[in-house]
Amino acid sequence: MKNYVPNALTLLNLFCGCIAVVFAAHNHFIAAAAFVFGGVFFDFFDGFAARKLGVSSELGLQLDSLADMVTSGVVPGIVMFKLLGLSIDRPELAIDEGSWNAFFSGEDILPSFLPIIGFFITLSSAYRLAKFNLDEEQQDYFKGLPTPANTLLIISLPLILELQHNEMMNAIIMNQGVLIALTITSTFLLNAPIVLFALKFKTWGFKPNAIRYVFLIISVLLLILLQFAAIPLIILVYVAMSMLDIVIKGSY
Repeated sequence: MKNYVPNALTLLNLFCGCIAVVFAAHNHFIAAAAFVFGGVFFDFFDGFAARKLGVSSELGLQLDSLADMVTSGVVPGIVMFKLLGLSIDRPELAIDEGSWNAFFSGEDILPSFLPIIGFFITLSSAYRLAKFNLDEEQQDYFKGLPTPANTLLIISLPLILELQHNEMMNAIIMNQGVLIALTITSTFLLNAPIVLFALKFKTWGFKPNAIRYVFLIISVLLLILLQFAAIPLIILVYVAMSMLDIVIKGSY
């Protein structure tokens, strides 16, 4: 039975992702975020369970990527699509007069299609997951930003808007230029040739896991101080610490 435990956790990740898609599509971002967090939780522990039970398999690897494609690929694309739509007060694709002529009409075409840029995140996530499955080196580190981390970054934006009620933060997040820049940055980081440490604990000792423990402590402190606004900063800290670790160690 232990052979089925990791795959069952992976399927729970996929299940959470499916529900998150439904909520995100209907602008229920808090509920969508809750299921994304659940999916990320199961995504972390399916690999952990596979390693501890000694039942890692090619099937599990492929299934994990398929589940991540929904939870950490489709969901952030939908969220960014919705945010871009809201930033130009056009949450849906061209709806003027409900006609095809209006859909493709002159000056309205840019506002109508702009939100679709958000799905570049989904495309980049798919490309990254496919590369990850073919790369046998990424055991103790990642090349490029992992899709779950990127998803937490994107899903944090509507949470900041809905739960923190900070006018300055809201103005920044709902700025069309900021959202486009963030989409481009996210798309780049997912497949960037940068090496990032993995949060995989082979032992619980401090010395071999010093960077992981320090990162977790910093992350908890930031979350306590800034709540959901801490998540973008945590991603920046993650990238910065990884690059600093490379400089210190020379390589992984």
